[in-house]
Amino acid sequence: MWTFDNPPTKLLQERYHFTPTREWLDHVRLSSVRLNDGGSGSFVSPHGLLLTNHHVARGQLQKNSTAEKDFIKDGFYAATPGEEMKSPDLEVNVLVSMENVTGRVMGAIKKGASDQDALSARKAITAQIERESTQSTGFRSDVVSLYQGGEYWLYRYKKYTDVRLVFAPEQQIAFFGGDPDNFTYPRHDLDMAIFRVYENGKPIESRNYLKWNAKGAAENELVFVSGHPGSTQRQDTMAQLGRERDVFEPTILSLLKNRIDTLKAYSALGPEQARQSTTLIFGLENSQKAYLGRLRGLLDKNLINKKQKDENAFRALVMAKPEWRTSYGNAWDDIARAENKATPMVKPQIFHRVDSQLFNTALSLVQYVAEVKKPDGERLRGFHESQLESLRYRLLSPAPVYPGLEEARMAGGLEESRRQLGANDPFLMAVLNGRTPAQTAKDLSAGTKLADPNVRKALLEGGKAAIDASTDPMIVAARKVDPLSREMTKWMEDNVESVETQAGEKIGKARFLVYGKGAYPDATFTLRLSYGAATGYPMNGTKAPYKTTFYGLYDRASSFDFTGPFYLPSRYMEGRSKLDLSTPLDFVSSTDIIGGNSGSPVINRNAELVGLIFDGNIESLAGDFAYEGETNRAVAVHSAAMIEALRKLYNAGTLADELQGTGQAGSH
Repeated sequence: MWTFDNPPTKLLQERYHFTPTREWLDHVRLSSVRLNDGGSGSFVSPHGLLLTNHHVARGQLQKNSTAEKDFIKDGFYAATPGEEMKSPDLEVNVLVSMENVTGRVMGAIKKGASDQDALSARKAITAQIERESTQSTGFRSDVVSLYQGGEYWLYRYKKYTDVRLVFAPEQQIAFFGGDPDNFTYPRHDLDMAIFRVYENGKPIESRNYLKWNAKGAAENELVFVSGHPGSTQRQDTMAQLGRERDVFEPTILSLLKNRIDTLKAYSALGPEQARQSTTLIFGLENSQKAYLGRLRGLLDKNLINKKQKDENAFRALVMAKPEWRTSYGNAWDDIARAENKATPMVKPQIFHRVDSQLFNTALSLVQYVAEVKKPDGERLRGFHESQLESLRYRLLSPAPVYPGLEEARMAGGLEESRRQLGANDPFLMAVLNGRTPAQTAKDLSAGTKLADPNVRKALLEGGKAAIDASTDPMIVAARKVDPLSREMTKWMEDNVESVETQAGEKIGKARFLVYGKGAYPDATFTLRLSYGAATGYPMNGTKAPYKTTFYGLYDRASSFDFTGPFYLPSRYMEGRSKLDLSTPLDFVSSTDIIGGNSGSPVINRNAELVGLIFDGNIESLAGDFAYEGETNRAVAVHSAAMIEALRKLYNAGTLADELQGTGQAGSH
């Protein structure tokens, strides 16, 4: 997961006799896109076409769907530009520049400052750098901490918010095999979606887009993934991994199980309830399987032994030099003490939340009007000057909110919080106010007007006076919870974050001294380049093929008698004879990916698009903590499959022409 300022040129040259040029790297960076509701994508035509996954586009499909028209189930195709469908609240970012600001951030911290004072200084200078950059360039500006604080970089993004859907297949072919096949391989999914990005009412025109190569990648060919891996914990200390394994993962799994059970019960009430909750269930089941895989990794003695050995070797090298020992030697013990302190707070941290979109909006509004009055550097995370535009865009989203779904989620979540924390927990007492979870959920969801974006807008523009005067039950409850939420944030900052940030910086600096920059930093939902080969792997005593085909899709469906998650949409049943069944459908590569990489392009050494990342195999789930190259595989849709389906099943030849560079924009 290499940053674009520090690509693995030496390794690539040694292993594959390929050296990416600065022009190649710039072109790939400017062709890559981050979707801010949690995924990656790429420009694939000079006229703003953006390729990503169906499951990344799914949130926007859900928000545009109604009881009468379910775009998730039925798919969507805009045959003309006028039919392209506006996304209610999607923001996409393109990384236009990177600047190392480590000296400036570290220079703002006074020598000998306490952990808390250092954290305050760091927050203040970070907010200042972001604000100045946003004001002088107009770009979204984020200061990113890399190598546990060993480096700080300013990333500037061109931001687009007029993003229109052009194509999405049916959910059943995008997620063929459903939950049983999720995080497995061989796979047979057409997990793709295509948007078009507009600016000032017109499709953007860009020289930086990935040319389509429908041949795809040959077996063992070098391929790259350019995308935005969310977060990894490969540089965590053993103390951090221990708390993760013993406390955090099991607690999160309890939360996920409760939320899935709650939504499935709501979903069983009828087809409309099922439609409203389908995307939430999809996301939670995906998380549940990922967390189970993470936990399995942390319980794997081989992985833990390797981690312990690496940490011991690193610490021994630091301790061997007196000046290093003095400067950095205590960092691991500081983190261990902070982790011990944090352990009893894990449950409150996880269960001090209300599972309701409108409650979280209410809390954001209550905090927004208070935070904007403070100096930028002293504000809560997410409310800095450089972040306000994106925050307002999300808060004023016109996407529909369903009162029945809100009530069910809130009741189920509060019930579980009460079970985990006890009825006397101060957070729960503030929310419940003497009522049962079910009654609280009913009162809040039935009485609130926050589903109307105009009501939210009036509160936002009315400022603190409007929020203080509001009798909306969601706002009233959020006002009660806000001081407790701030108290928890402050406790975590003073006792854990400030200590671990200082200690992490020391470990980051020591790592550079011992190992140089011959390693990549942990993932931070920022742009990274990963490389590997399109290759199968040993599996279950046999071998997994590097690719699957449409033949395999029909075979797997018929092996399960076309039932449950293995049925096929009617267009696939009826259109079978139109397809060349030997066309590759999905393939695997040894590229290193993690959640957030969904929708990333897979490219060859000519920077041509050969695939679309949509998943990892089951062996990849321990990849949060370590990358193992023999069986860890990234799963992608093959470039040939997308063209085959568009042309032969969806009557979308003009869209395929634009992707392949043979058509005119605006004619589809």
